[in-house]
Amino acid sequence: MDPIRNPFAPGAGQRPPELAGREKELAAFEVVLERVARGRPERSLVLTGLRGVGKTVLLGELRSMALRRGWGAGKIEARPEADLRRPLSAALHRAVRDLAVRHRAPDRVEAVLGVLKAFALKSNPGDAKLRDRWQPGIDVPAASGRADSGDIEIDLVELFTDVAELAADVGTGVAVLIDEMQDVGADDVSALCAACHELSQSGAPLVVVGAGLPHLPTLLSASKSYSERLFRYVRIDRLARDDADRAILAPVEREEAGITPDALDALFDRSGGYPYFIQAYAKAAWDAAPADPITAEDVAVAAPEAESELAVGFFGSRYERATPAEREYLRAMAELTEGRDEGASTADVAVSLGRKPSSLSPARDSLIKKGLVYSAERGWIAFTVPHFGKFVLGMDD
Repeated sequence: MDPIRNPFAPGAGQRPPELAGREKELAAFEVVLERVARGRPERSLVLTGLRGVGKTVLLGELRSMALRRGWGAGKIEARPEADLRRPLSAALHRAVRDLAVRHRAPDRVEAVLGVLKAFALKSNPGDAKLRDRWQPGIDVPAASGRADSGDIEIDLVELFTDVAELAADVGTGVAVLIDEMQDVGADDVSALCAACHELSQSGAPLVVVGAGLPHLPTLLSASKSYSERLFRYVRIDRLARDDADRAILAPVEREEAGITPDALDALFDRSGGYPYFIQAYAKAAWDAAPADPITAEDVAVAAPEAESELAVGFFGSRYERATPAEREYLRAMAELTEGRDEGASTADVAVSLGRKPSSLSPARDSLIKKGLVYSAERGWIAFTVPHFGKFVLGMDD
């Protein structure tokens, strides 16, 4: 079949497979947008799940929904050990520009931009020379005495309040979308929680939509005890069989092609229902199929190509980030779970390696920071990447 027409290639099609089966989440966010715009209280939203389940794609669609409703919306990707001020400033700058086209008072918009610039400039070290100071690219004078205290919690509350009031002027709201939210630093997480709490108390039209790994709720709860009341947690998981089939059938049918029931069975078995894997195997099967329809034999022929790409781009790129000691820990986890997508006891890992649990803490903590494993409950550890245990077991020693 024509590889140029491959609907599973990255960026192909109008709606990628990762959004199949997410109608409930999309409908719920539509309600959030409506309630917040009407000044009614609503919790911010946090999406959690393993890698490869489509959180990032869903987050992008939620941003598009907000924009279609006339909201201001800015999206960032958190990075470990990185300060939140700069990326958040850029995201809010974008959101304010979205609102500015509808606002009838340029002076009001400029005043908020001045506060935003003051907030952004506080990311510069106090002893930085003028030529080394970062400039946020906001073409108005920085405000004074607002969102510029240097205390991220105070400053973020003030900034969110001003941006939300600007949105209220035009009868809409603001959505701040944060991908990889588990990588936000402890102080910044605390500030986000405090700002969300303040806005929920006042009914201001601004919501934070975060996406992260399964242990994100634990991190938020550790930051602020009241975080459970601030966020509505939505677990994003693998697709059910019907949704997985639809994720394949819809793109195929748009290209006026076909696929046999046996091929759908084979694709689901190999992908496990994880959207990223569905796309990888379906793309390879399309390219391998000599004629229409795609068959189970085509899937079998294409599987090694898909697995090779996954081994390099999805699994290998992450495995290479681990040190030898960390890889030893990963292998012990994989052996204990026999390659299944299950958690392992940290005590059992220590026994398997013949080490004291305390001596393995540095390796475990580093793997968590690198996003390779997570701990949803005390004493247990699991891979953040589906099928990663199977991949590790297949690696040469």
